[in-house]
Amino acid sequence: MDKRTELQSTLRIDDVPTVRGMVAQKLREAIMSGTLKPGQRLVERELCEMMGVSRPSIREALRLLEADGLVNTVPHRGPVVSTISLDEAKQLYAARAVLEGFAGRECARLHDPVVVRRIGDALAKLKTAASSSDLVGCLEAKTEFYAALIGGCRNSFIERMLKPLHDRITLLRITSMSQPKRINKSLREVTAIWRAIQDGDPDRAEECCVKHVKAAATAALDMIARTSAKASLDP
Repeated sequence: MDKRTELQSTLRIDDVPTVRGMVAQKLREAIMSGTLKPGQRLVERELCEMMGVSRPSIREALRLLEADGLVNTVPHRGPVVSTISLDEAKQLYAARAVLEGFAGRECARLHDPVVVRRIGDALAKLKTAASSSDLVGCLEAKTEFYAALIGGCRNSFIERMLKPLHDRITLLRITSMSQPKRINKSLREVTAIWRAIQDGDPDRAEECCVKHVKAAATAALDMIARTSAKASLDP
């Protein structure tokens, strides 16, 4: 075996999902869908029983999710699904508005028919889910919409920066989209984004993206403020 072959053999990683990775993905999906709610304790013993895996696998998966900001370890309580403070949410949405505005502008400028179709397909799924008040379906369609939008800008750095922001914001989106009329408003906003991209209008696409993020921020921040006020009044 020559040195190059030996090095490849040493460094090669087989593309096989690890138990830790599969557990982390299942927990991520449960958090994103709202099955595991913000602030909920993640008890290792219970997770082991439910998922049929060992404690080390659960612990390693929780560490991965903690690195992504979806899980937080609280003293004397252990790991819990992360919550987002009012200040954190303001910062998240401010950063998202800048990055997503750029992504929308680039999508419209590049005007790739494949990307336009992907965004349109996700929008169609969102409309179907919204018409039947399917919140989980709406969340899934929204995730597809943003994936198409962010991937369509063809900037890997923007994609890397936006992914963790969207992971954290999904914790808020679950509740904010359950507010009366928010889903329909969101649907109109993302439809405007798609039309601007379909028309190849970078300025309008950026403007529509920023407006959508600001509207989402208003709903989410209002929800956090009301939740905090209620918590302070509870005995």
